[in-house]
Amino acid sequence: MRADRPTPPLGTLYLVPVGLGEAPWASFLPAQAQAIAAGLRHFVVETARAARAHLKQLDYPHPLRDTDIRELPPDGGAGDQAALDALLAPALDGTDLGLMSDAGCPAVADPGARLVARAHALGIRVVPLVGPSSILLGLMGSGLNGQSFAFHGYLPVAEAERDARIRALEAESRQLQRTQIFIETPYRNERLFEALLKHCTPQTRLCVACDLTTADEFLHTRTISAWRKAPPARLAKRPALFLLLG
Repeated sequence: MRADRPTPPLGTLYLVPVGLGEAPWASFLPAQAQAIAAGLRHFVVETARAARAHLKQLDYPHPLRDTDIRELPPDGGAGDQAALDALLAPALDGTDLGLMSDAGCPAVADPGARLVARAHALGIRVVPLVGPSSILLGLMGSGLNGQSFAFHGYLPVAEAERDARIRALEAESRQLQRTQIFIETPYRNERLFEALLKHCTPQTRLCVACDLTTADEFLHTRTISAWRKAPPARLAKRPALFLLLG
């Protein structure tokens, strides 16, 4: 009787951080992480166009036209698991692949977390590589409470709901001494900044972090009272992070 053929070992899912802006890869990524990314031929990404630009920034040595780059599907739906399994097919066949976000670290405030969760469910080894996270860099540089913090993503777009959310986050921050972290679409940055200055109390501390790890980096923490007296921050169309501590 012929013995069953052994099952090939599974590949590894590498979580590949990318830049937060225009900068040489050596300024934000360890050489080992770049070498691993350079050796991969299969990628799952948030946006293919952004991924190709990031691979060029990482001095990726292979022709991009011959590299398998596939986008994550929209979240949810009955076919979501099957779609994720299809993206993980190289690893199930024994080949390593990479996961990339549009900016910074994949799976942190990023839809790639779904793929990582599915990889764990299938027994695929997951290896996060060291690289830039705007959330952690902003928190590190803010001088605010790094022992207790929460990331809230985007605040509501509607003005009344946004303003109520700002007041609620400030009150919770003051009560729990928790740093509150959130982001906004770049073209609405200045409106959010103005709302923070209007609705937060003078003694609340606010950090604004823009273009981290690039030559145009801007990172300042001031009280709301001091921000009101300072020249207006130029935040339009810049990737920005807001951190407050009541």
